[in-house]
Parts: sequence; structure tokens; C-alpha cells
Amino acid sequence: MQAMTSTLTVALLSELFAPPRGGASAPRVPPVAADAEARLRQRLIEARKLGAQLVVLPELPLNAWPAASRTPRDEDAEAPGGPRHAVMSRAAAAAEVGLLGGAIVRDPASGRRRNVALLFDARGALVLSYAKLHLPEEEGFWESSHYDPGDEPPHVTEAFGMPAGVQICSDVNRPQGSHLLGARGAEVLLCPRATESGTWERWKIVLRANAMTSAAYVLTVNRPGPEDGVTLGGPSMAVSPQGEVLAETLDPLSVVTLRRDVVARARASYPGYLKVRADLYARGWKECEGAPRQEKTP
Repeated sequence: MQAMTSTLTVALLSELFAPPRGGASAPRVPPVAADAEARLRQRLIEARKLGAQLVVLPELPLNAWPAASRTPRDEDAEAPGGPRHAVMSRAAAAAEVGLLGGAIVRDPASGRRRNVALLFDARGALVLSYAKLHLPEEEGFWESSHYDPGDEPPHVTEAFGMPAGVQICSDVNRPQGSHLLGARGAEVLLCPRATESGTWERWKIVLRANAMTSAAYVLTVNRPGPEDGVTLGGPSMAVSPQGEVLAETLDPLSVVTLRRDVVARARASYPGYLKVRADLYARGWKECEGAPRQEKTP
């Protein structure tokens, strides 16, 4: 654990390091692009020269977007510590910078696959992993056909001198997770995404609200452009605990500096100082377990 510091400088890197994805009948491609590690290492070095201590990548940055198709491919996933994990770990260590990436990780015992965010420190050590909890299943986003939802709540790491937690894309639309991270002490929420450019304004509202109501910085990085017929794309963004947009950009690489005193002030003012009534809400959620589930209509 790193000693707490007054600031944290984070790079938002909206770039992919993935091999091309062919159709179902296309030849198998290697799980990791041949030049992925060299390109990633170079970009991390560039970010570090700009002052970054931590670099955030989009959702599944070493994969072509798998959920464009309903058909899962074996090479999209890997065992824990697999080739994508290894590439990100080595690149972070070589550049001496923290890195948030991710992979589809297959459980060796059950064979179940999950979309897992992987957070490495500047030595390349894995300090936090988090499996996506809320999975879409619709055109261009056939995610539950590719992996199972996670079954652990989000946790906080203090590896970067500022307590941080992770959510992945659709998870931010269930703000219980951001509120839980804030209550657990997270001062920055890192949110890699794979969203369509035309839906950005809706995402922006949610992300700003999550920042204000959890009294934490929210940083989000999107996959940069259309893939396999899916109109992915849209800005990276950094939001202060007061909901102020610090950066909203389509630039592939941007850097923001976060300040712990800003979080402290937000948590001492409204709504940050409101009591977290965990026991009461836990009782209410428990009562919901037996309620009829609202099914998605066709």
C-alpha cells in the first residue's frame, strides 16, 4: 500500500491494443496482437512523461469488441494471469506507471467467463480486480452471451496514494455501486466503458450524478470508435466530486490531476455529509429479493 498523498495525476488513454476480430468463419487470430505490448508500453511512457501516475484504458482494451456478435470465441478469454494480463503487467512495469486494463477471464474450475477490470501498480503487480456486475443483452452488446456477471461487490485499493475503486460501463447505471465505493472510502471511481457515441449525453448525466452523490472523482474512458457495425465512441471524461466536468475530450490521451482536499470539502458539505444508512437500505434490498422481477420486453 502506498502512503496517502495530496494529489494523483491520471491519464485517460482512449486507445485499443487488440487484434482484428473476424466473423464466425474467419481464421483464428492470436489472443494478443503482435505489436500490442510495444504500442502499449510506448503510450504508457508518453503518459508518464506528462506526469501520469496511473493510466486508465477503455473496457477490454486488448480485445476486439466481442459483444458485436452473439457468438463467443474461445480466444477472446484467458485463464487468470493469461496473455493479456501478462502484457499489461509488463508494460506497466516497463513504463513505471499504474495501469487499469481488463480481460475476459475464464475460471479454471467452472469454465465461467467474466469481464474483469485489472488494476496494476507501477511495478506491474495486480492490486485489484473487479468483475462487471450488470450485463446488457441487446444488438451490439450481447454481453451475457459472452460472460457471466460478477458476484462480488466493488472494493477499494489504496495502492496509488488516493483510495480508488472500479466500475465497468453499465455498472454506473446502478448507482448503488458508486455509493458503496464512496462509503468504503474511495475518492476516485475509475469507469472504463464501451458505449455508443449517440448515447453520450445520457451517460454524462449519470456519471456526473454518481460523482456528486458519492462525493468522489469519476473518471471514464471509452472505446474510441465504431467496431464491427457497432457505433462505439464518445468522450473520455473526468468529473469532480461537485459534479464539475474537469475534462471532456475525444483526444486519445489526456491528463488530469485529482486533489484529496477537494474530496474532503465535498464530503463535509451537502450532500456528502449525509449519513450512510447501510443497515436500513440493506434491509430494504433484502425485502426485494422475493419481489417479482421486472423482465425486459422484446
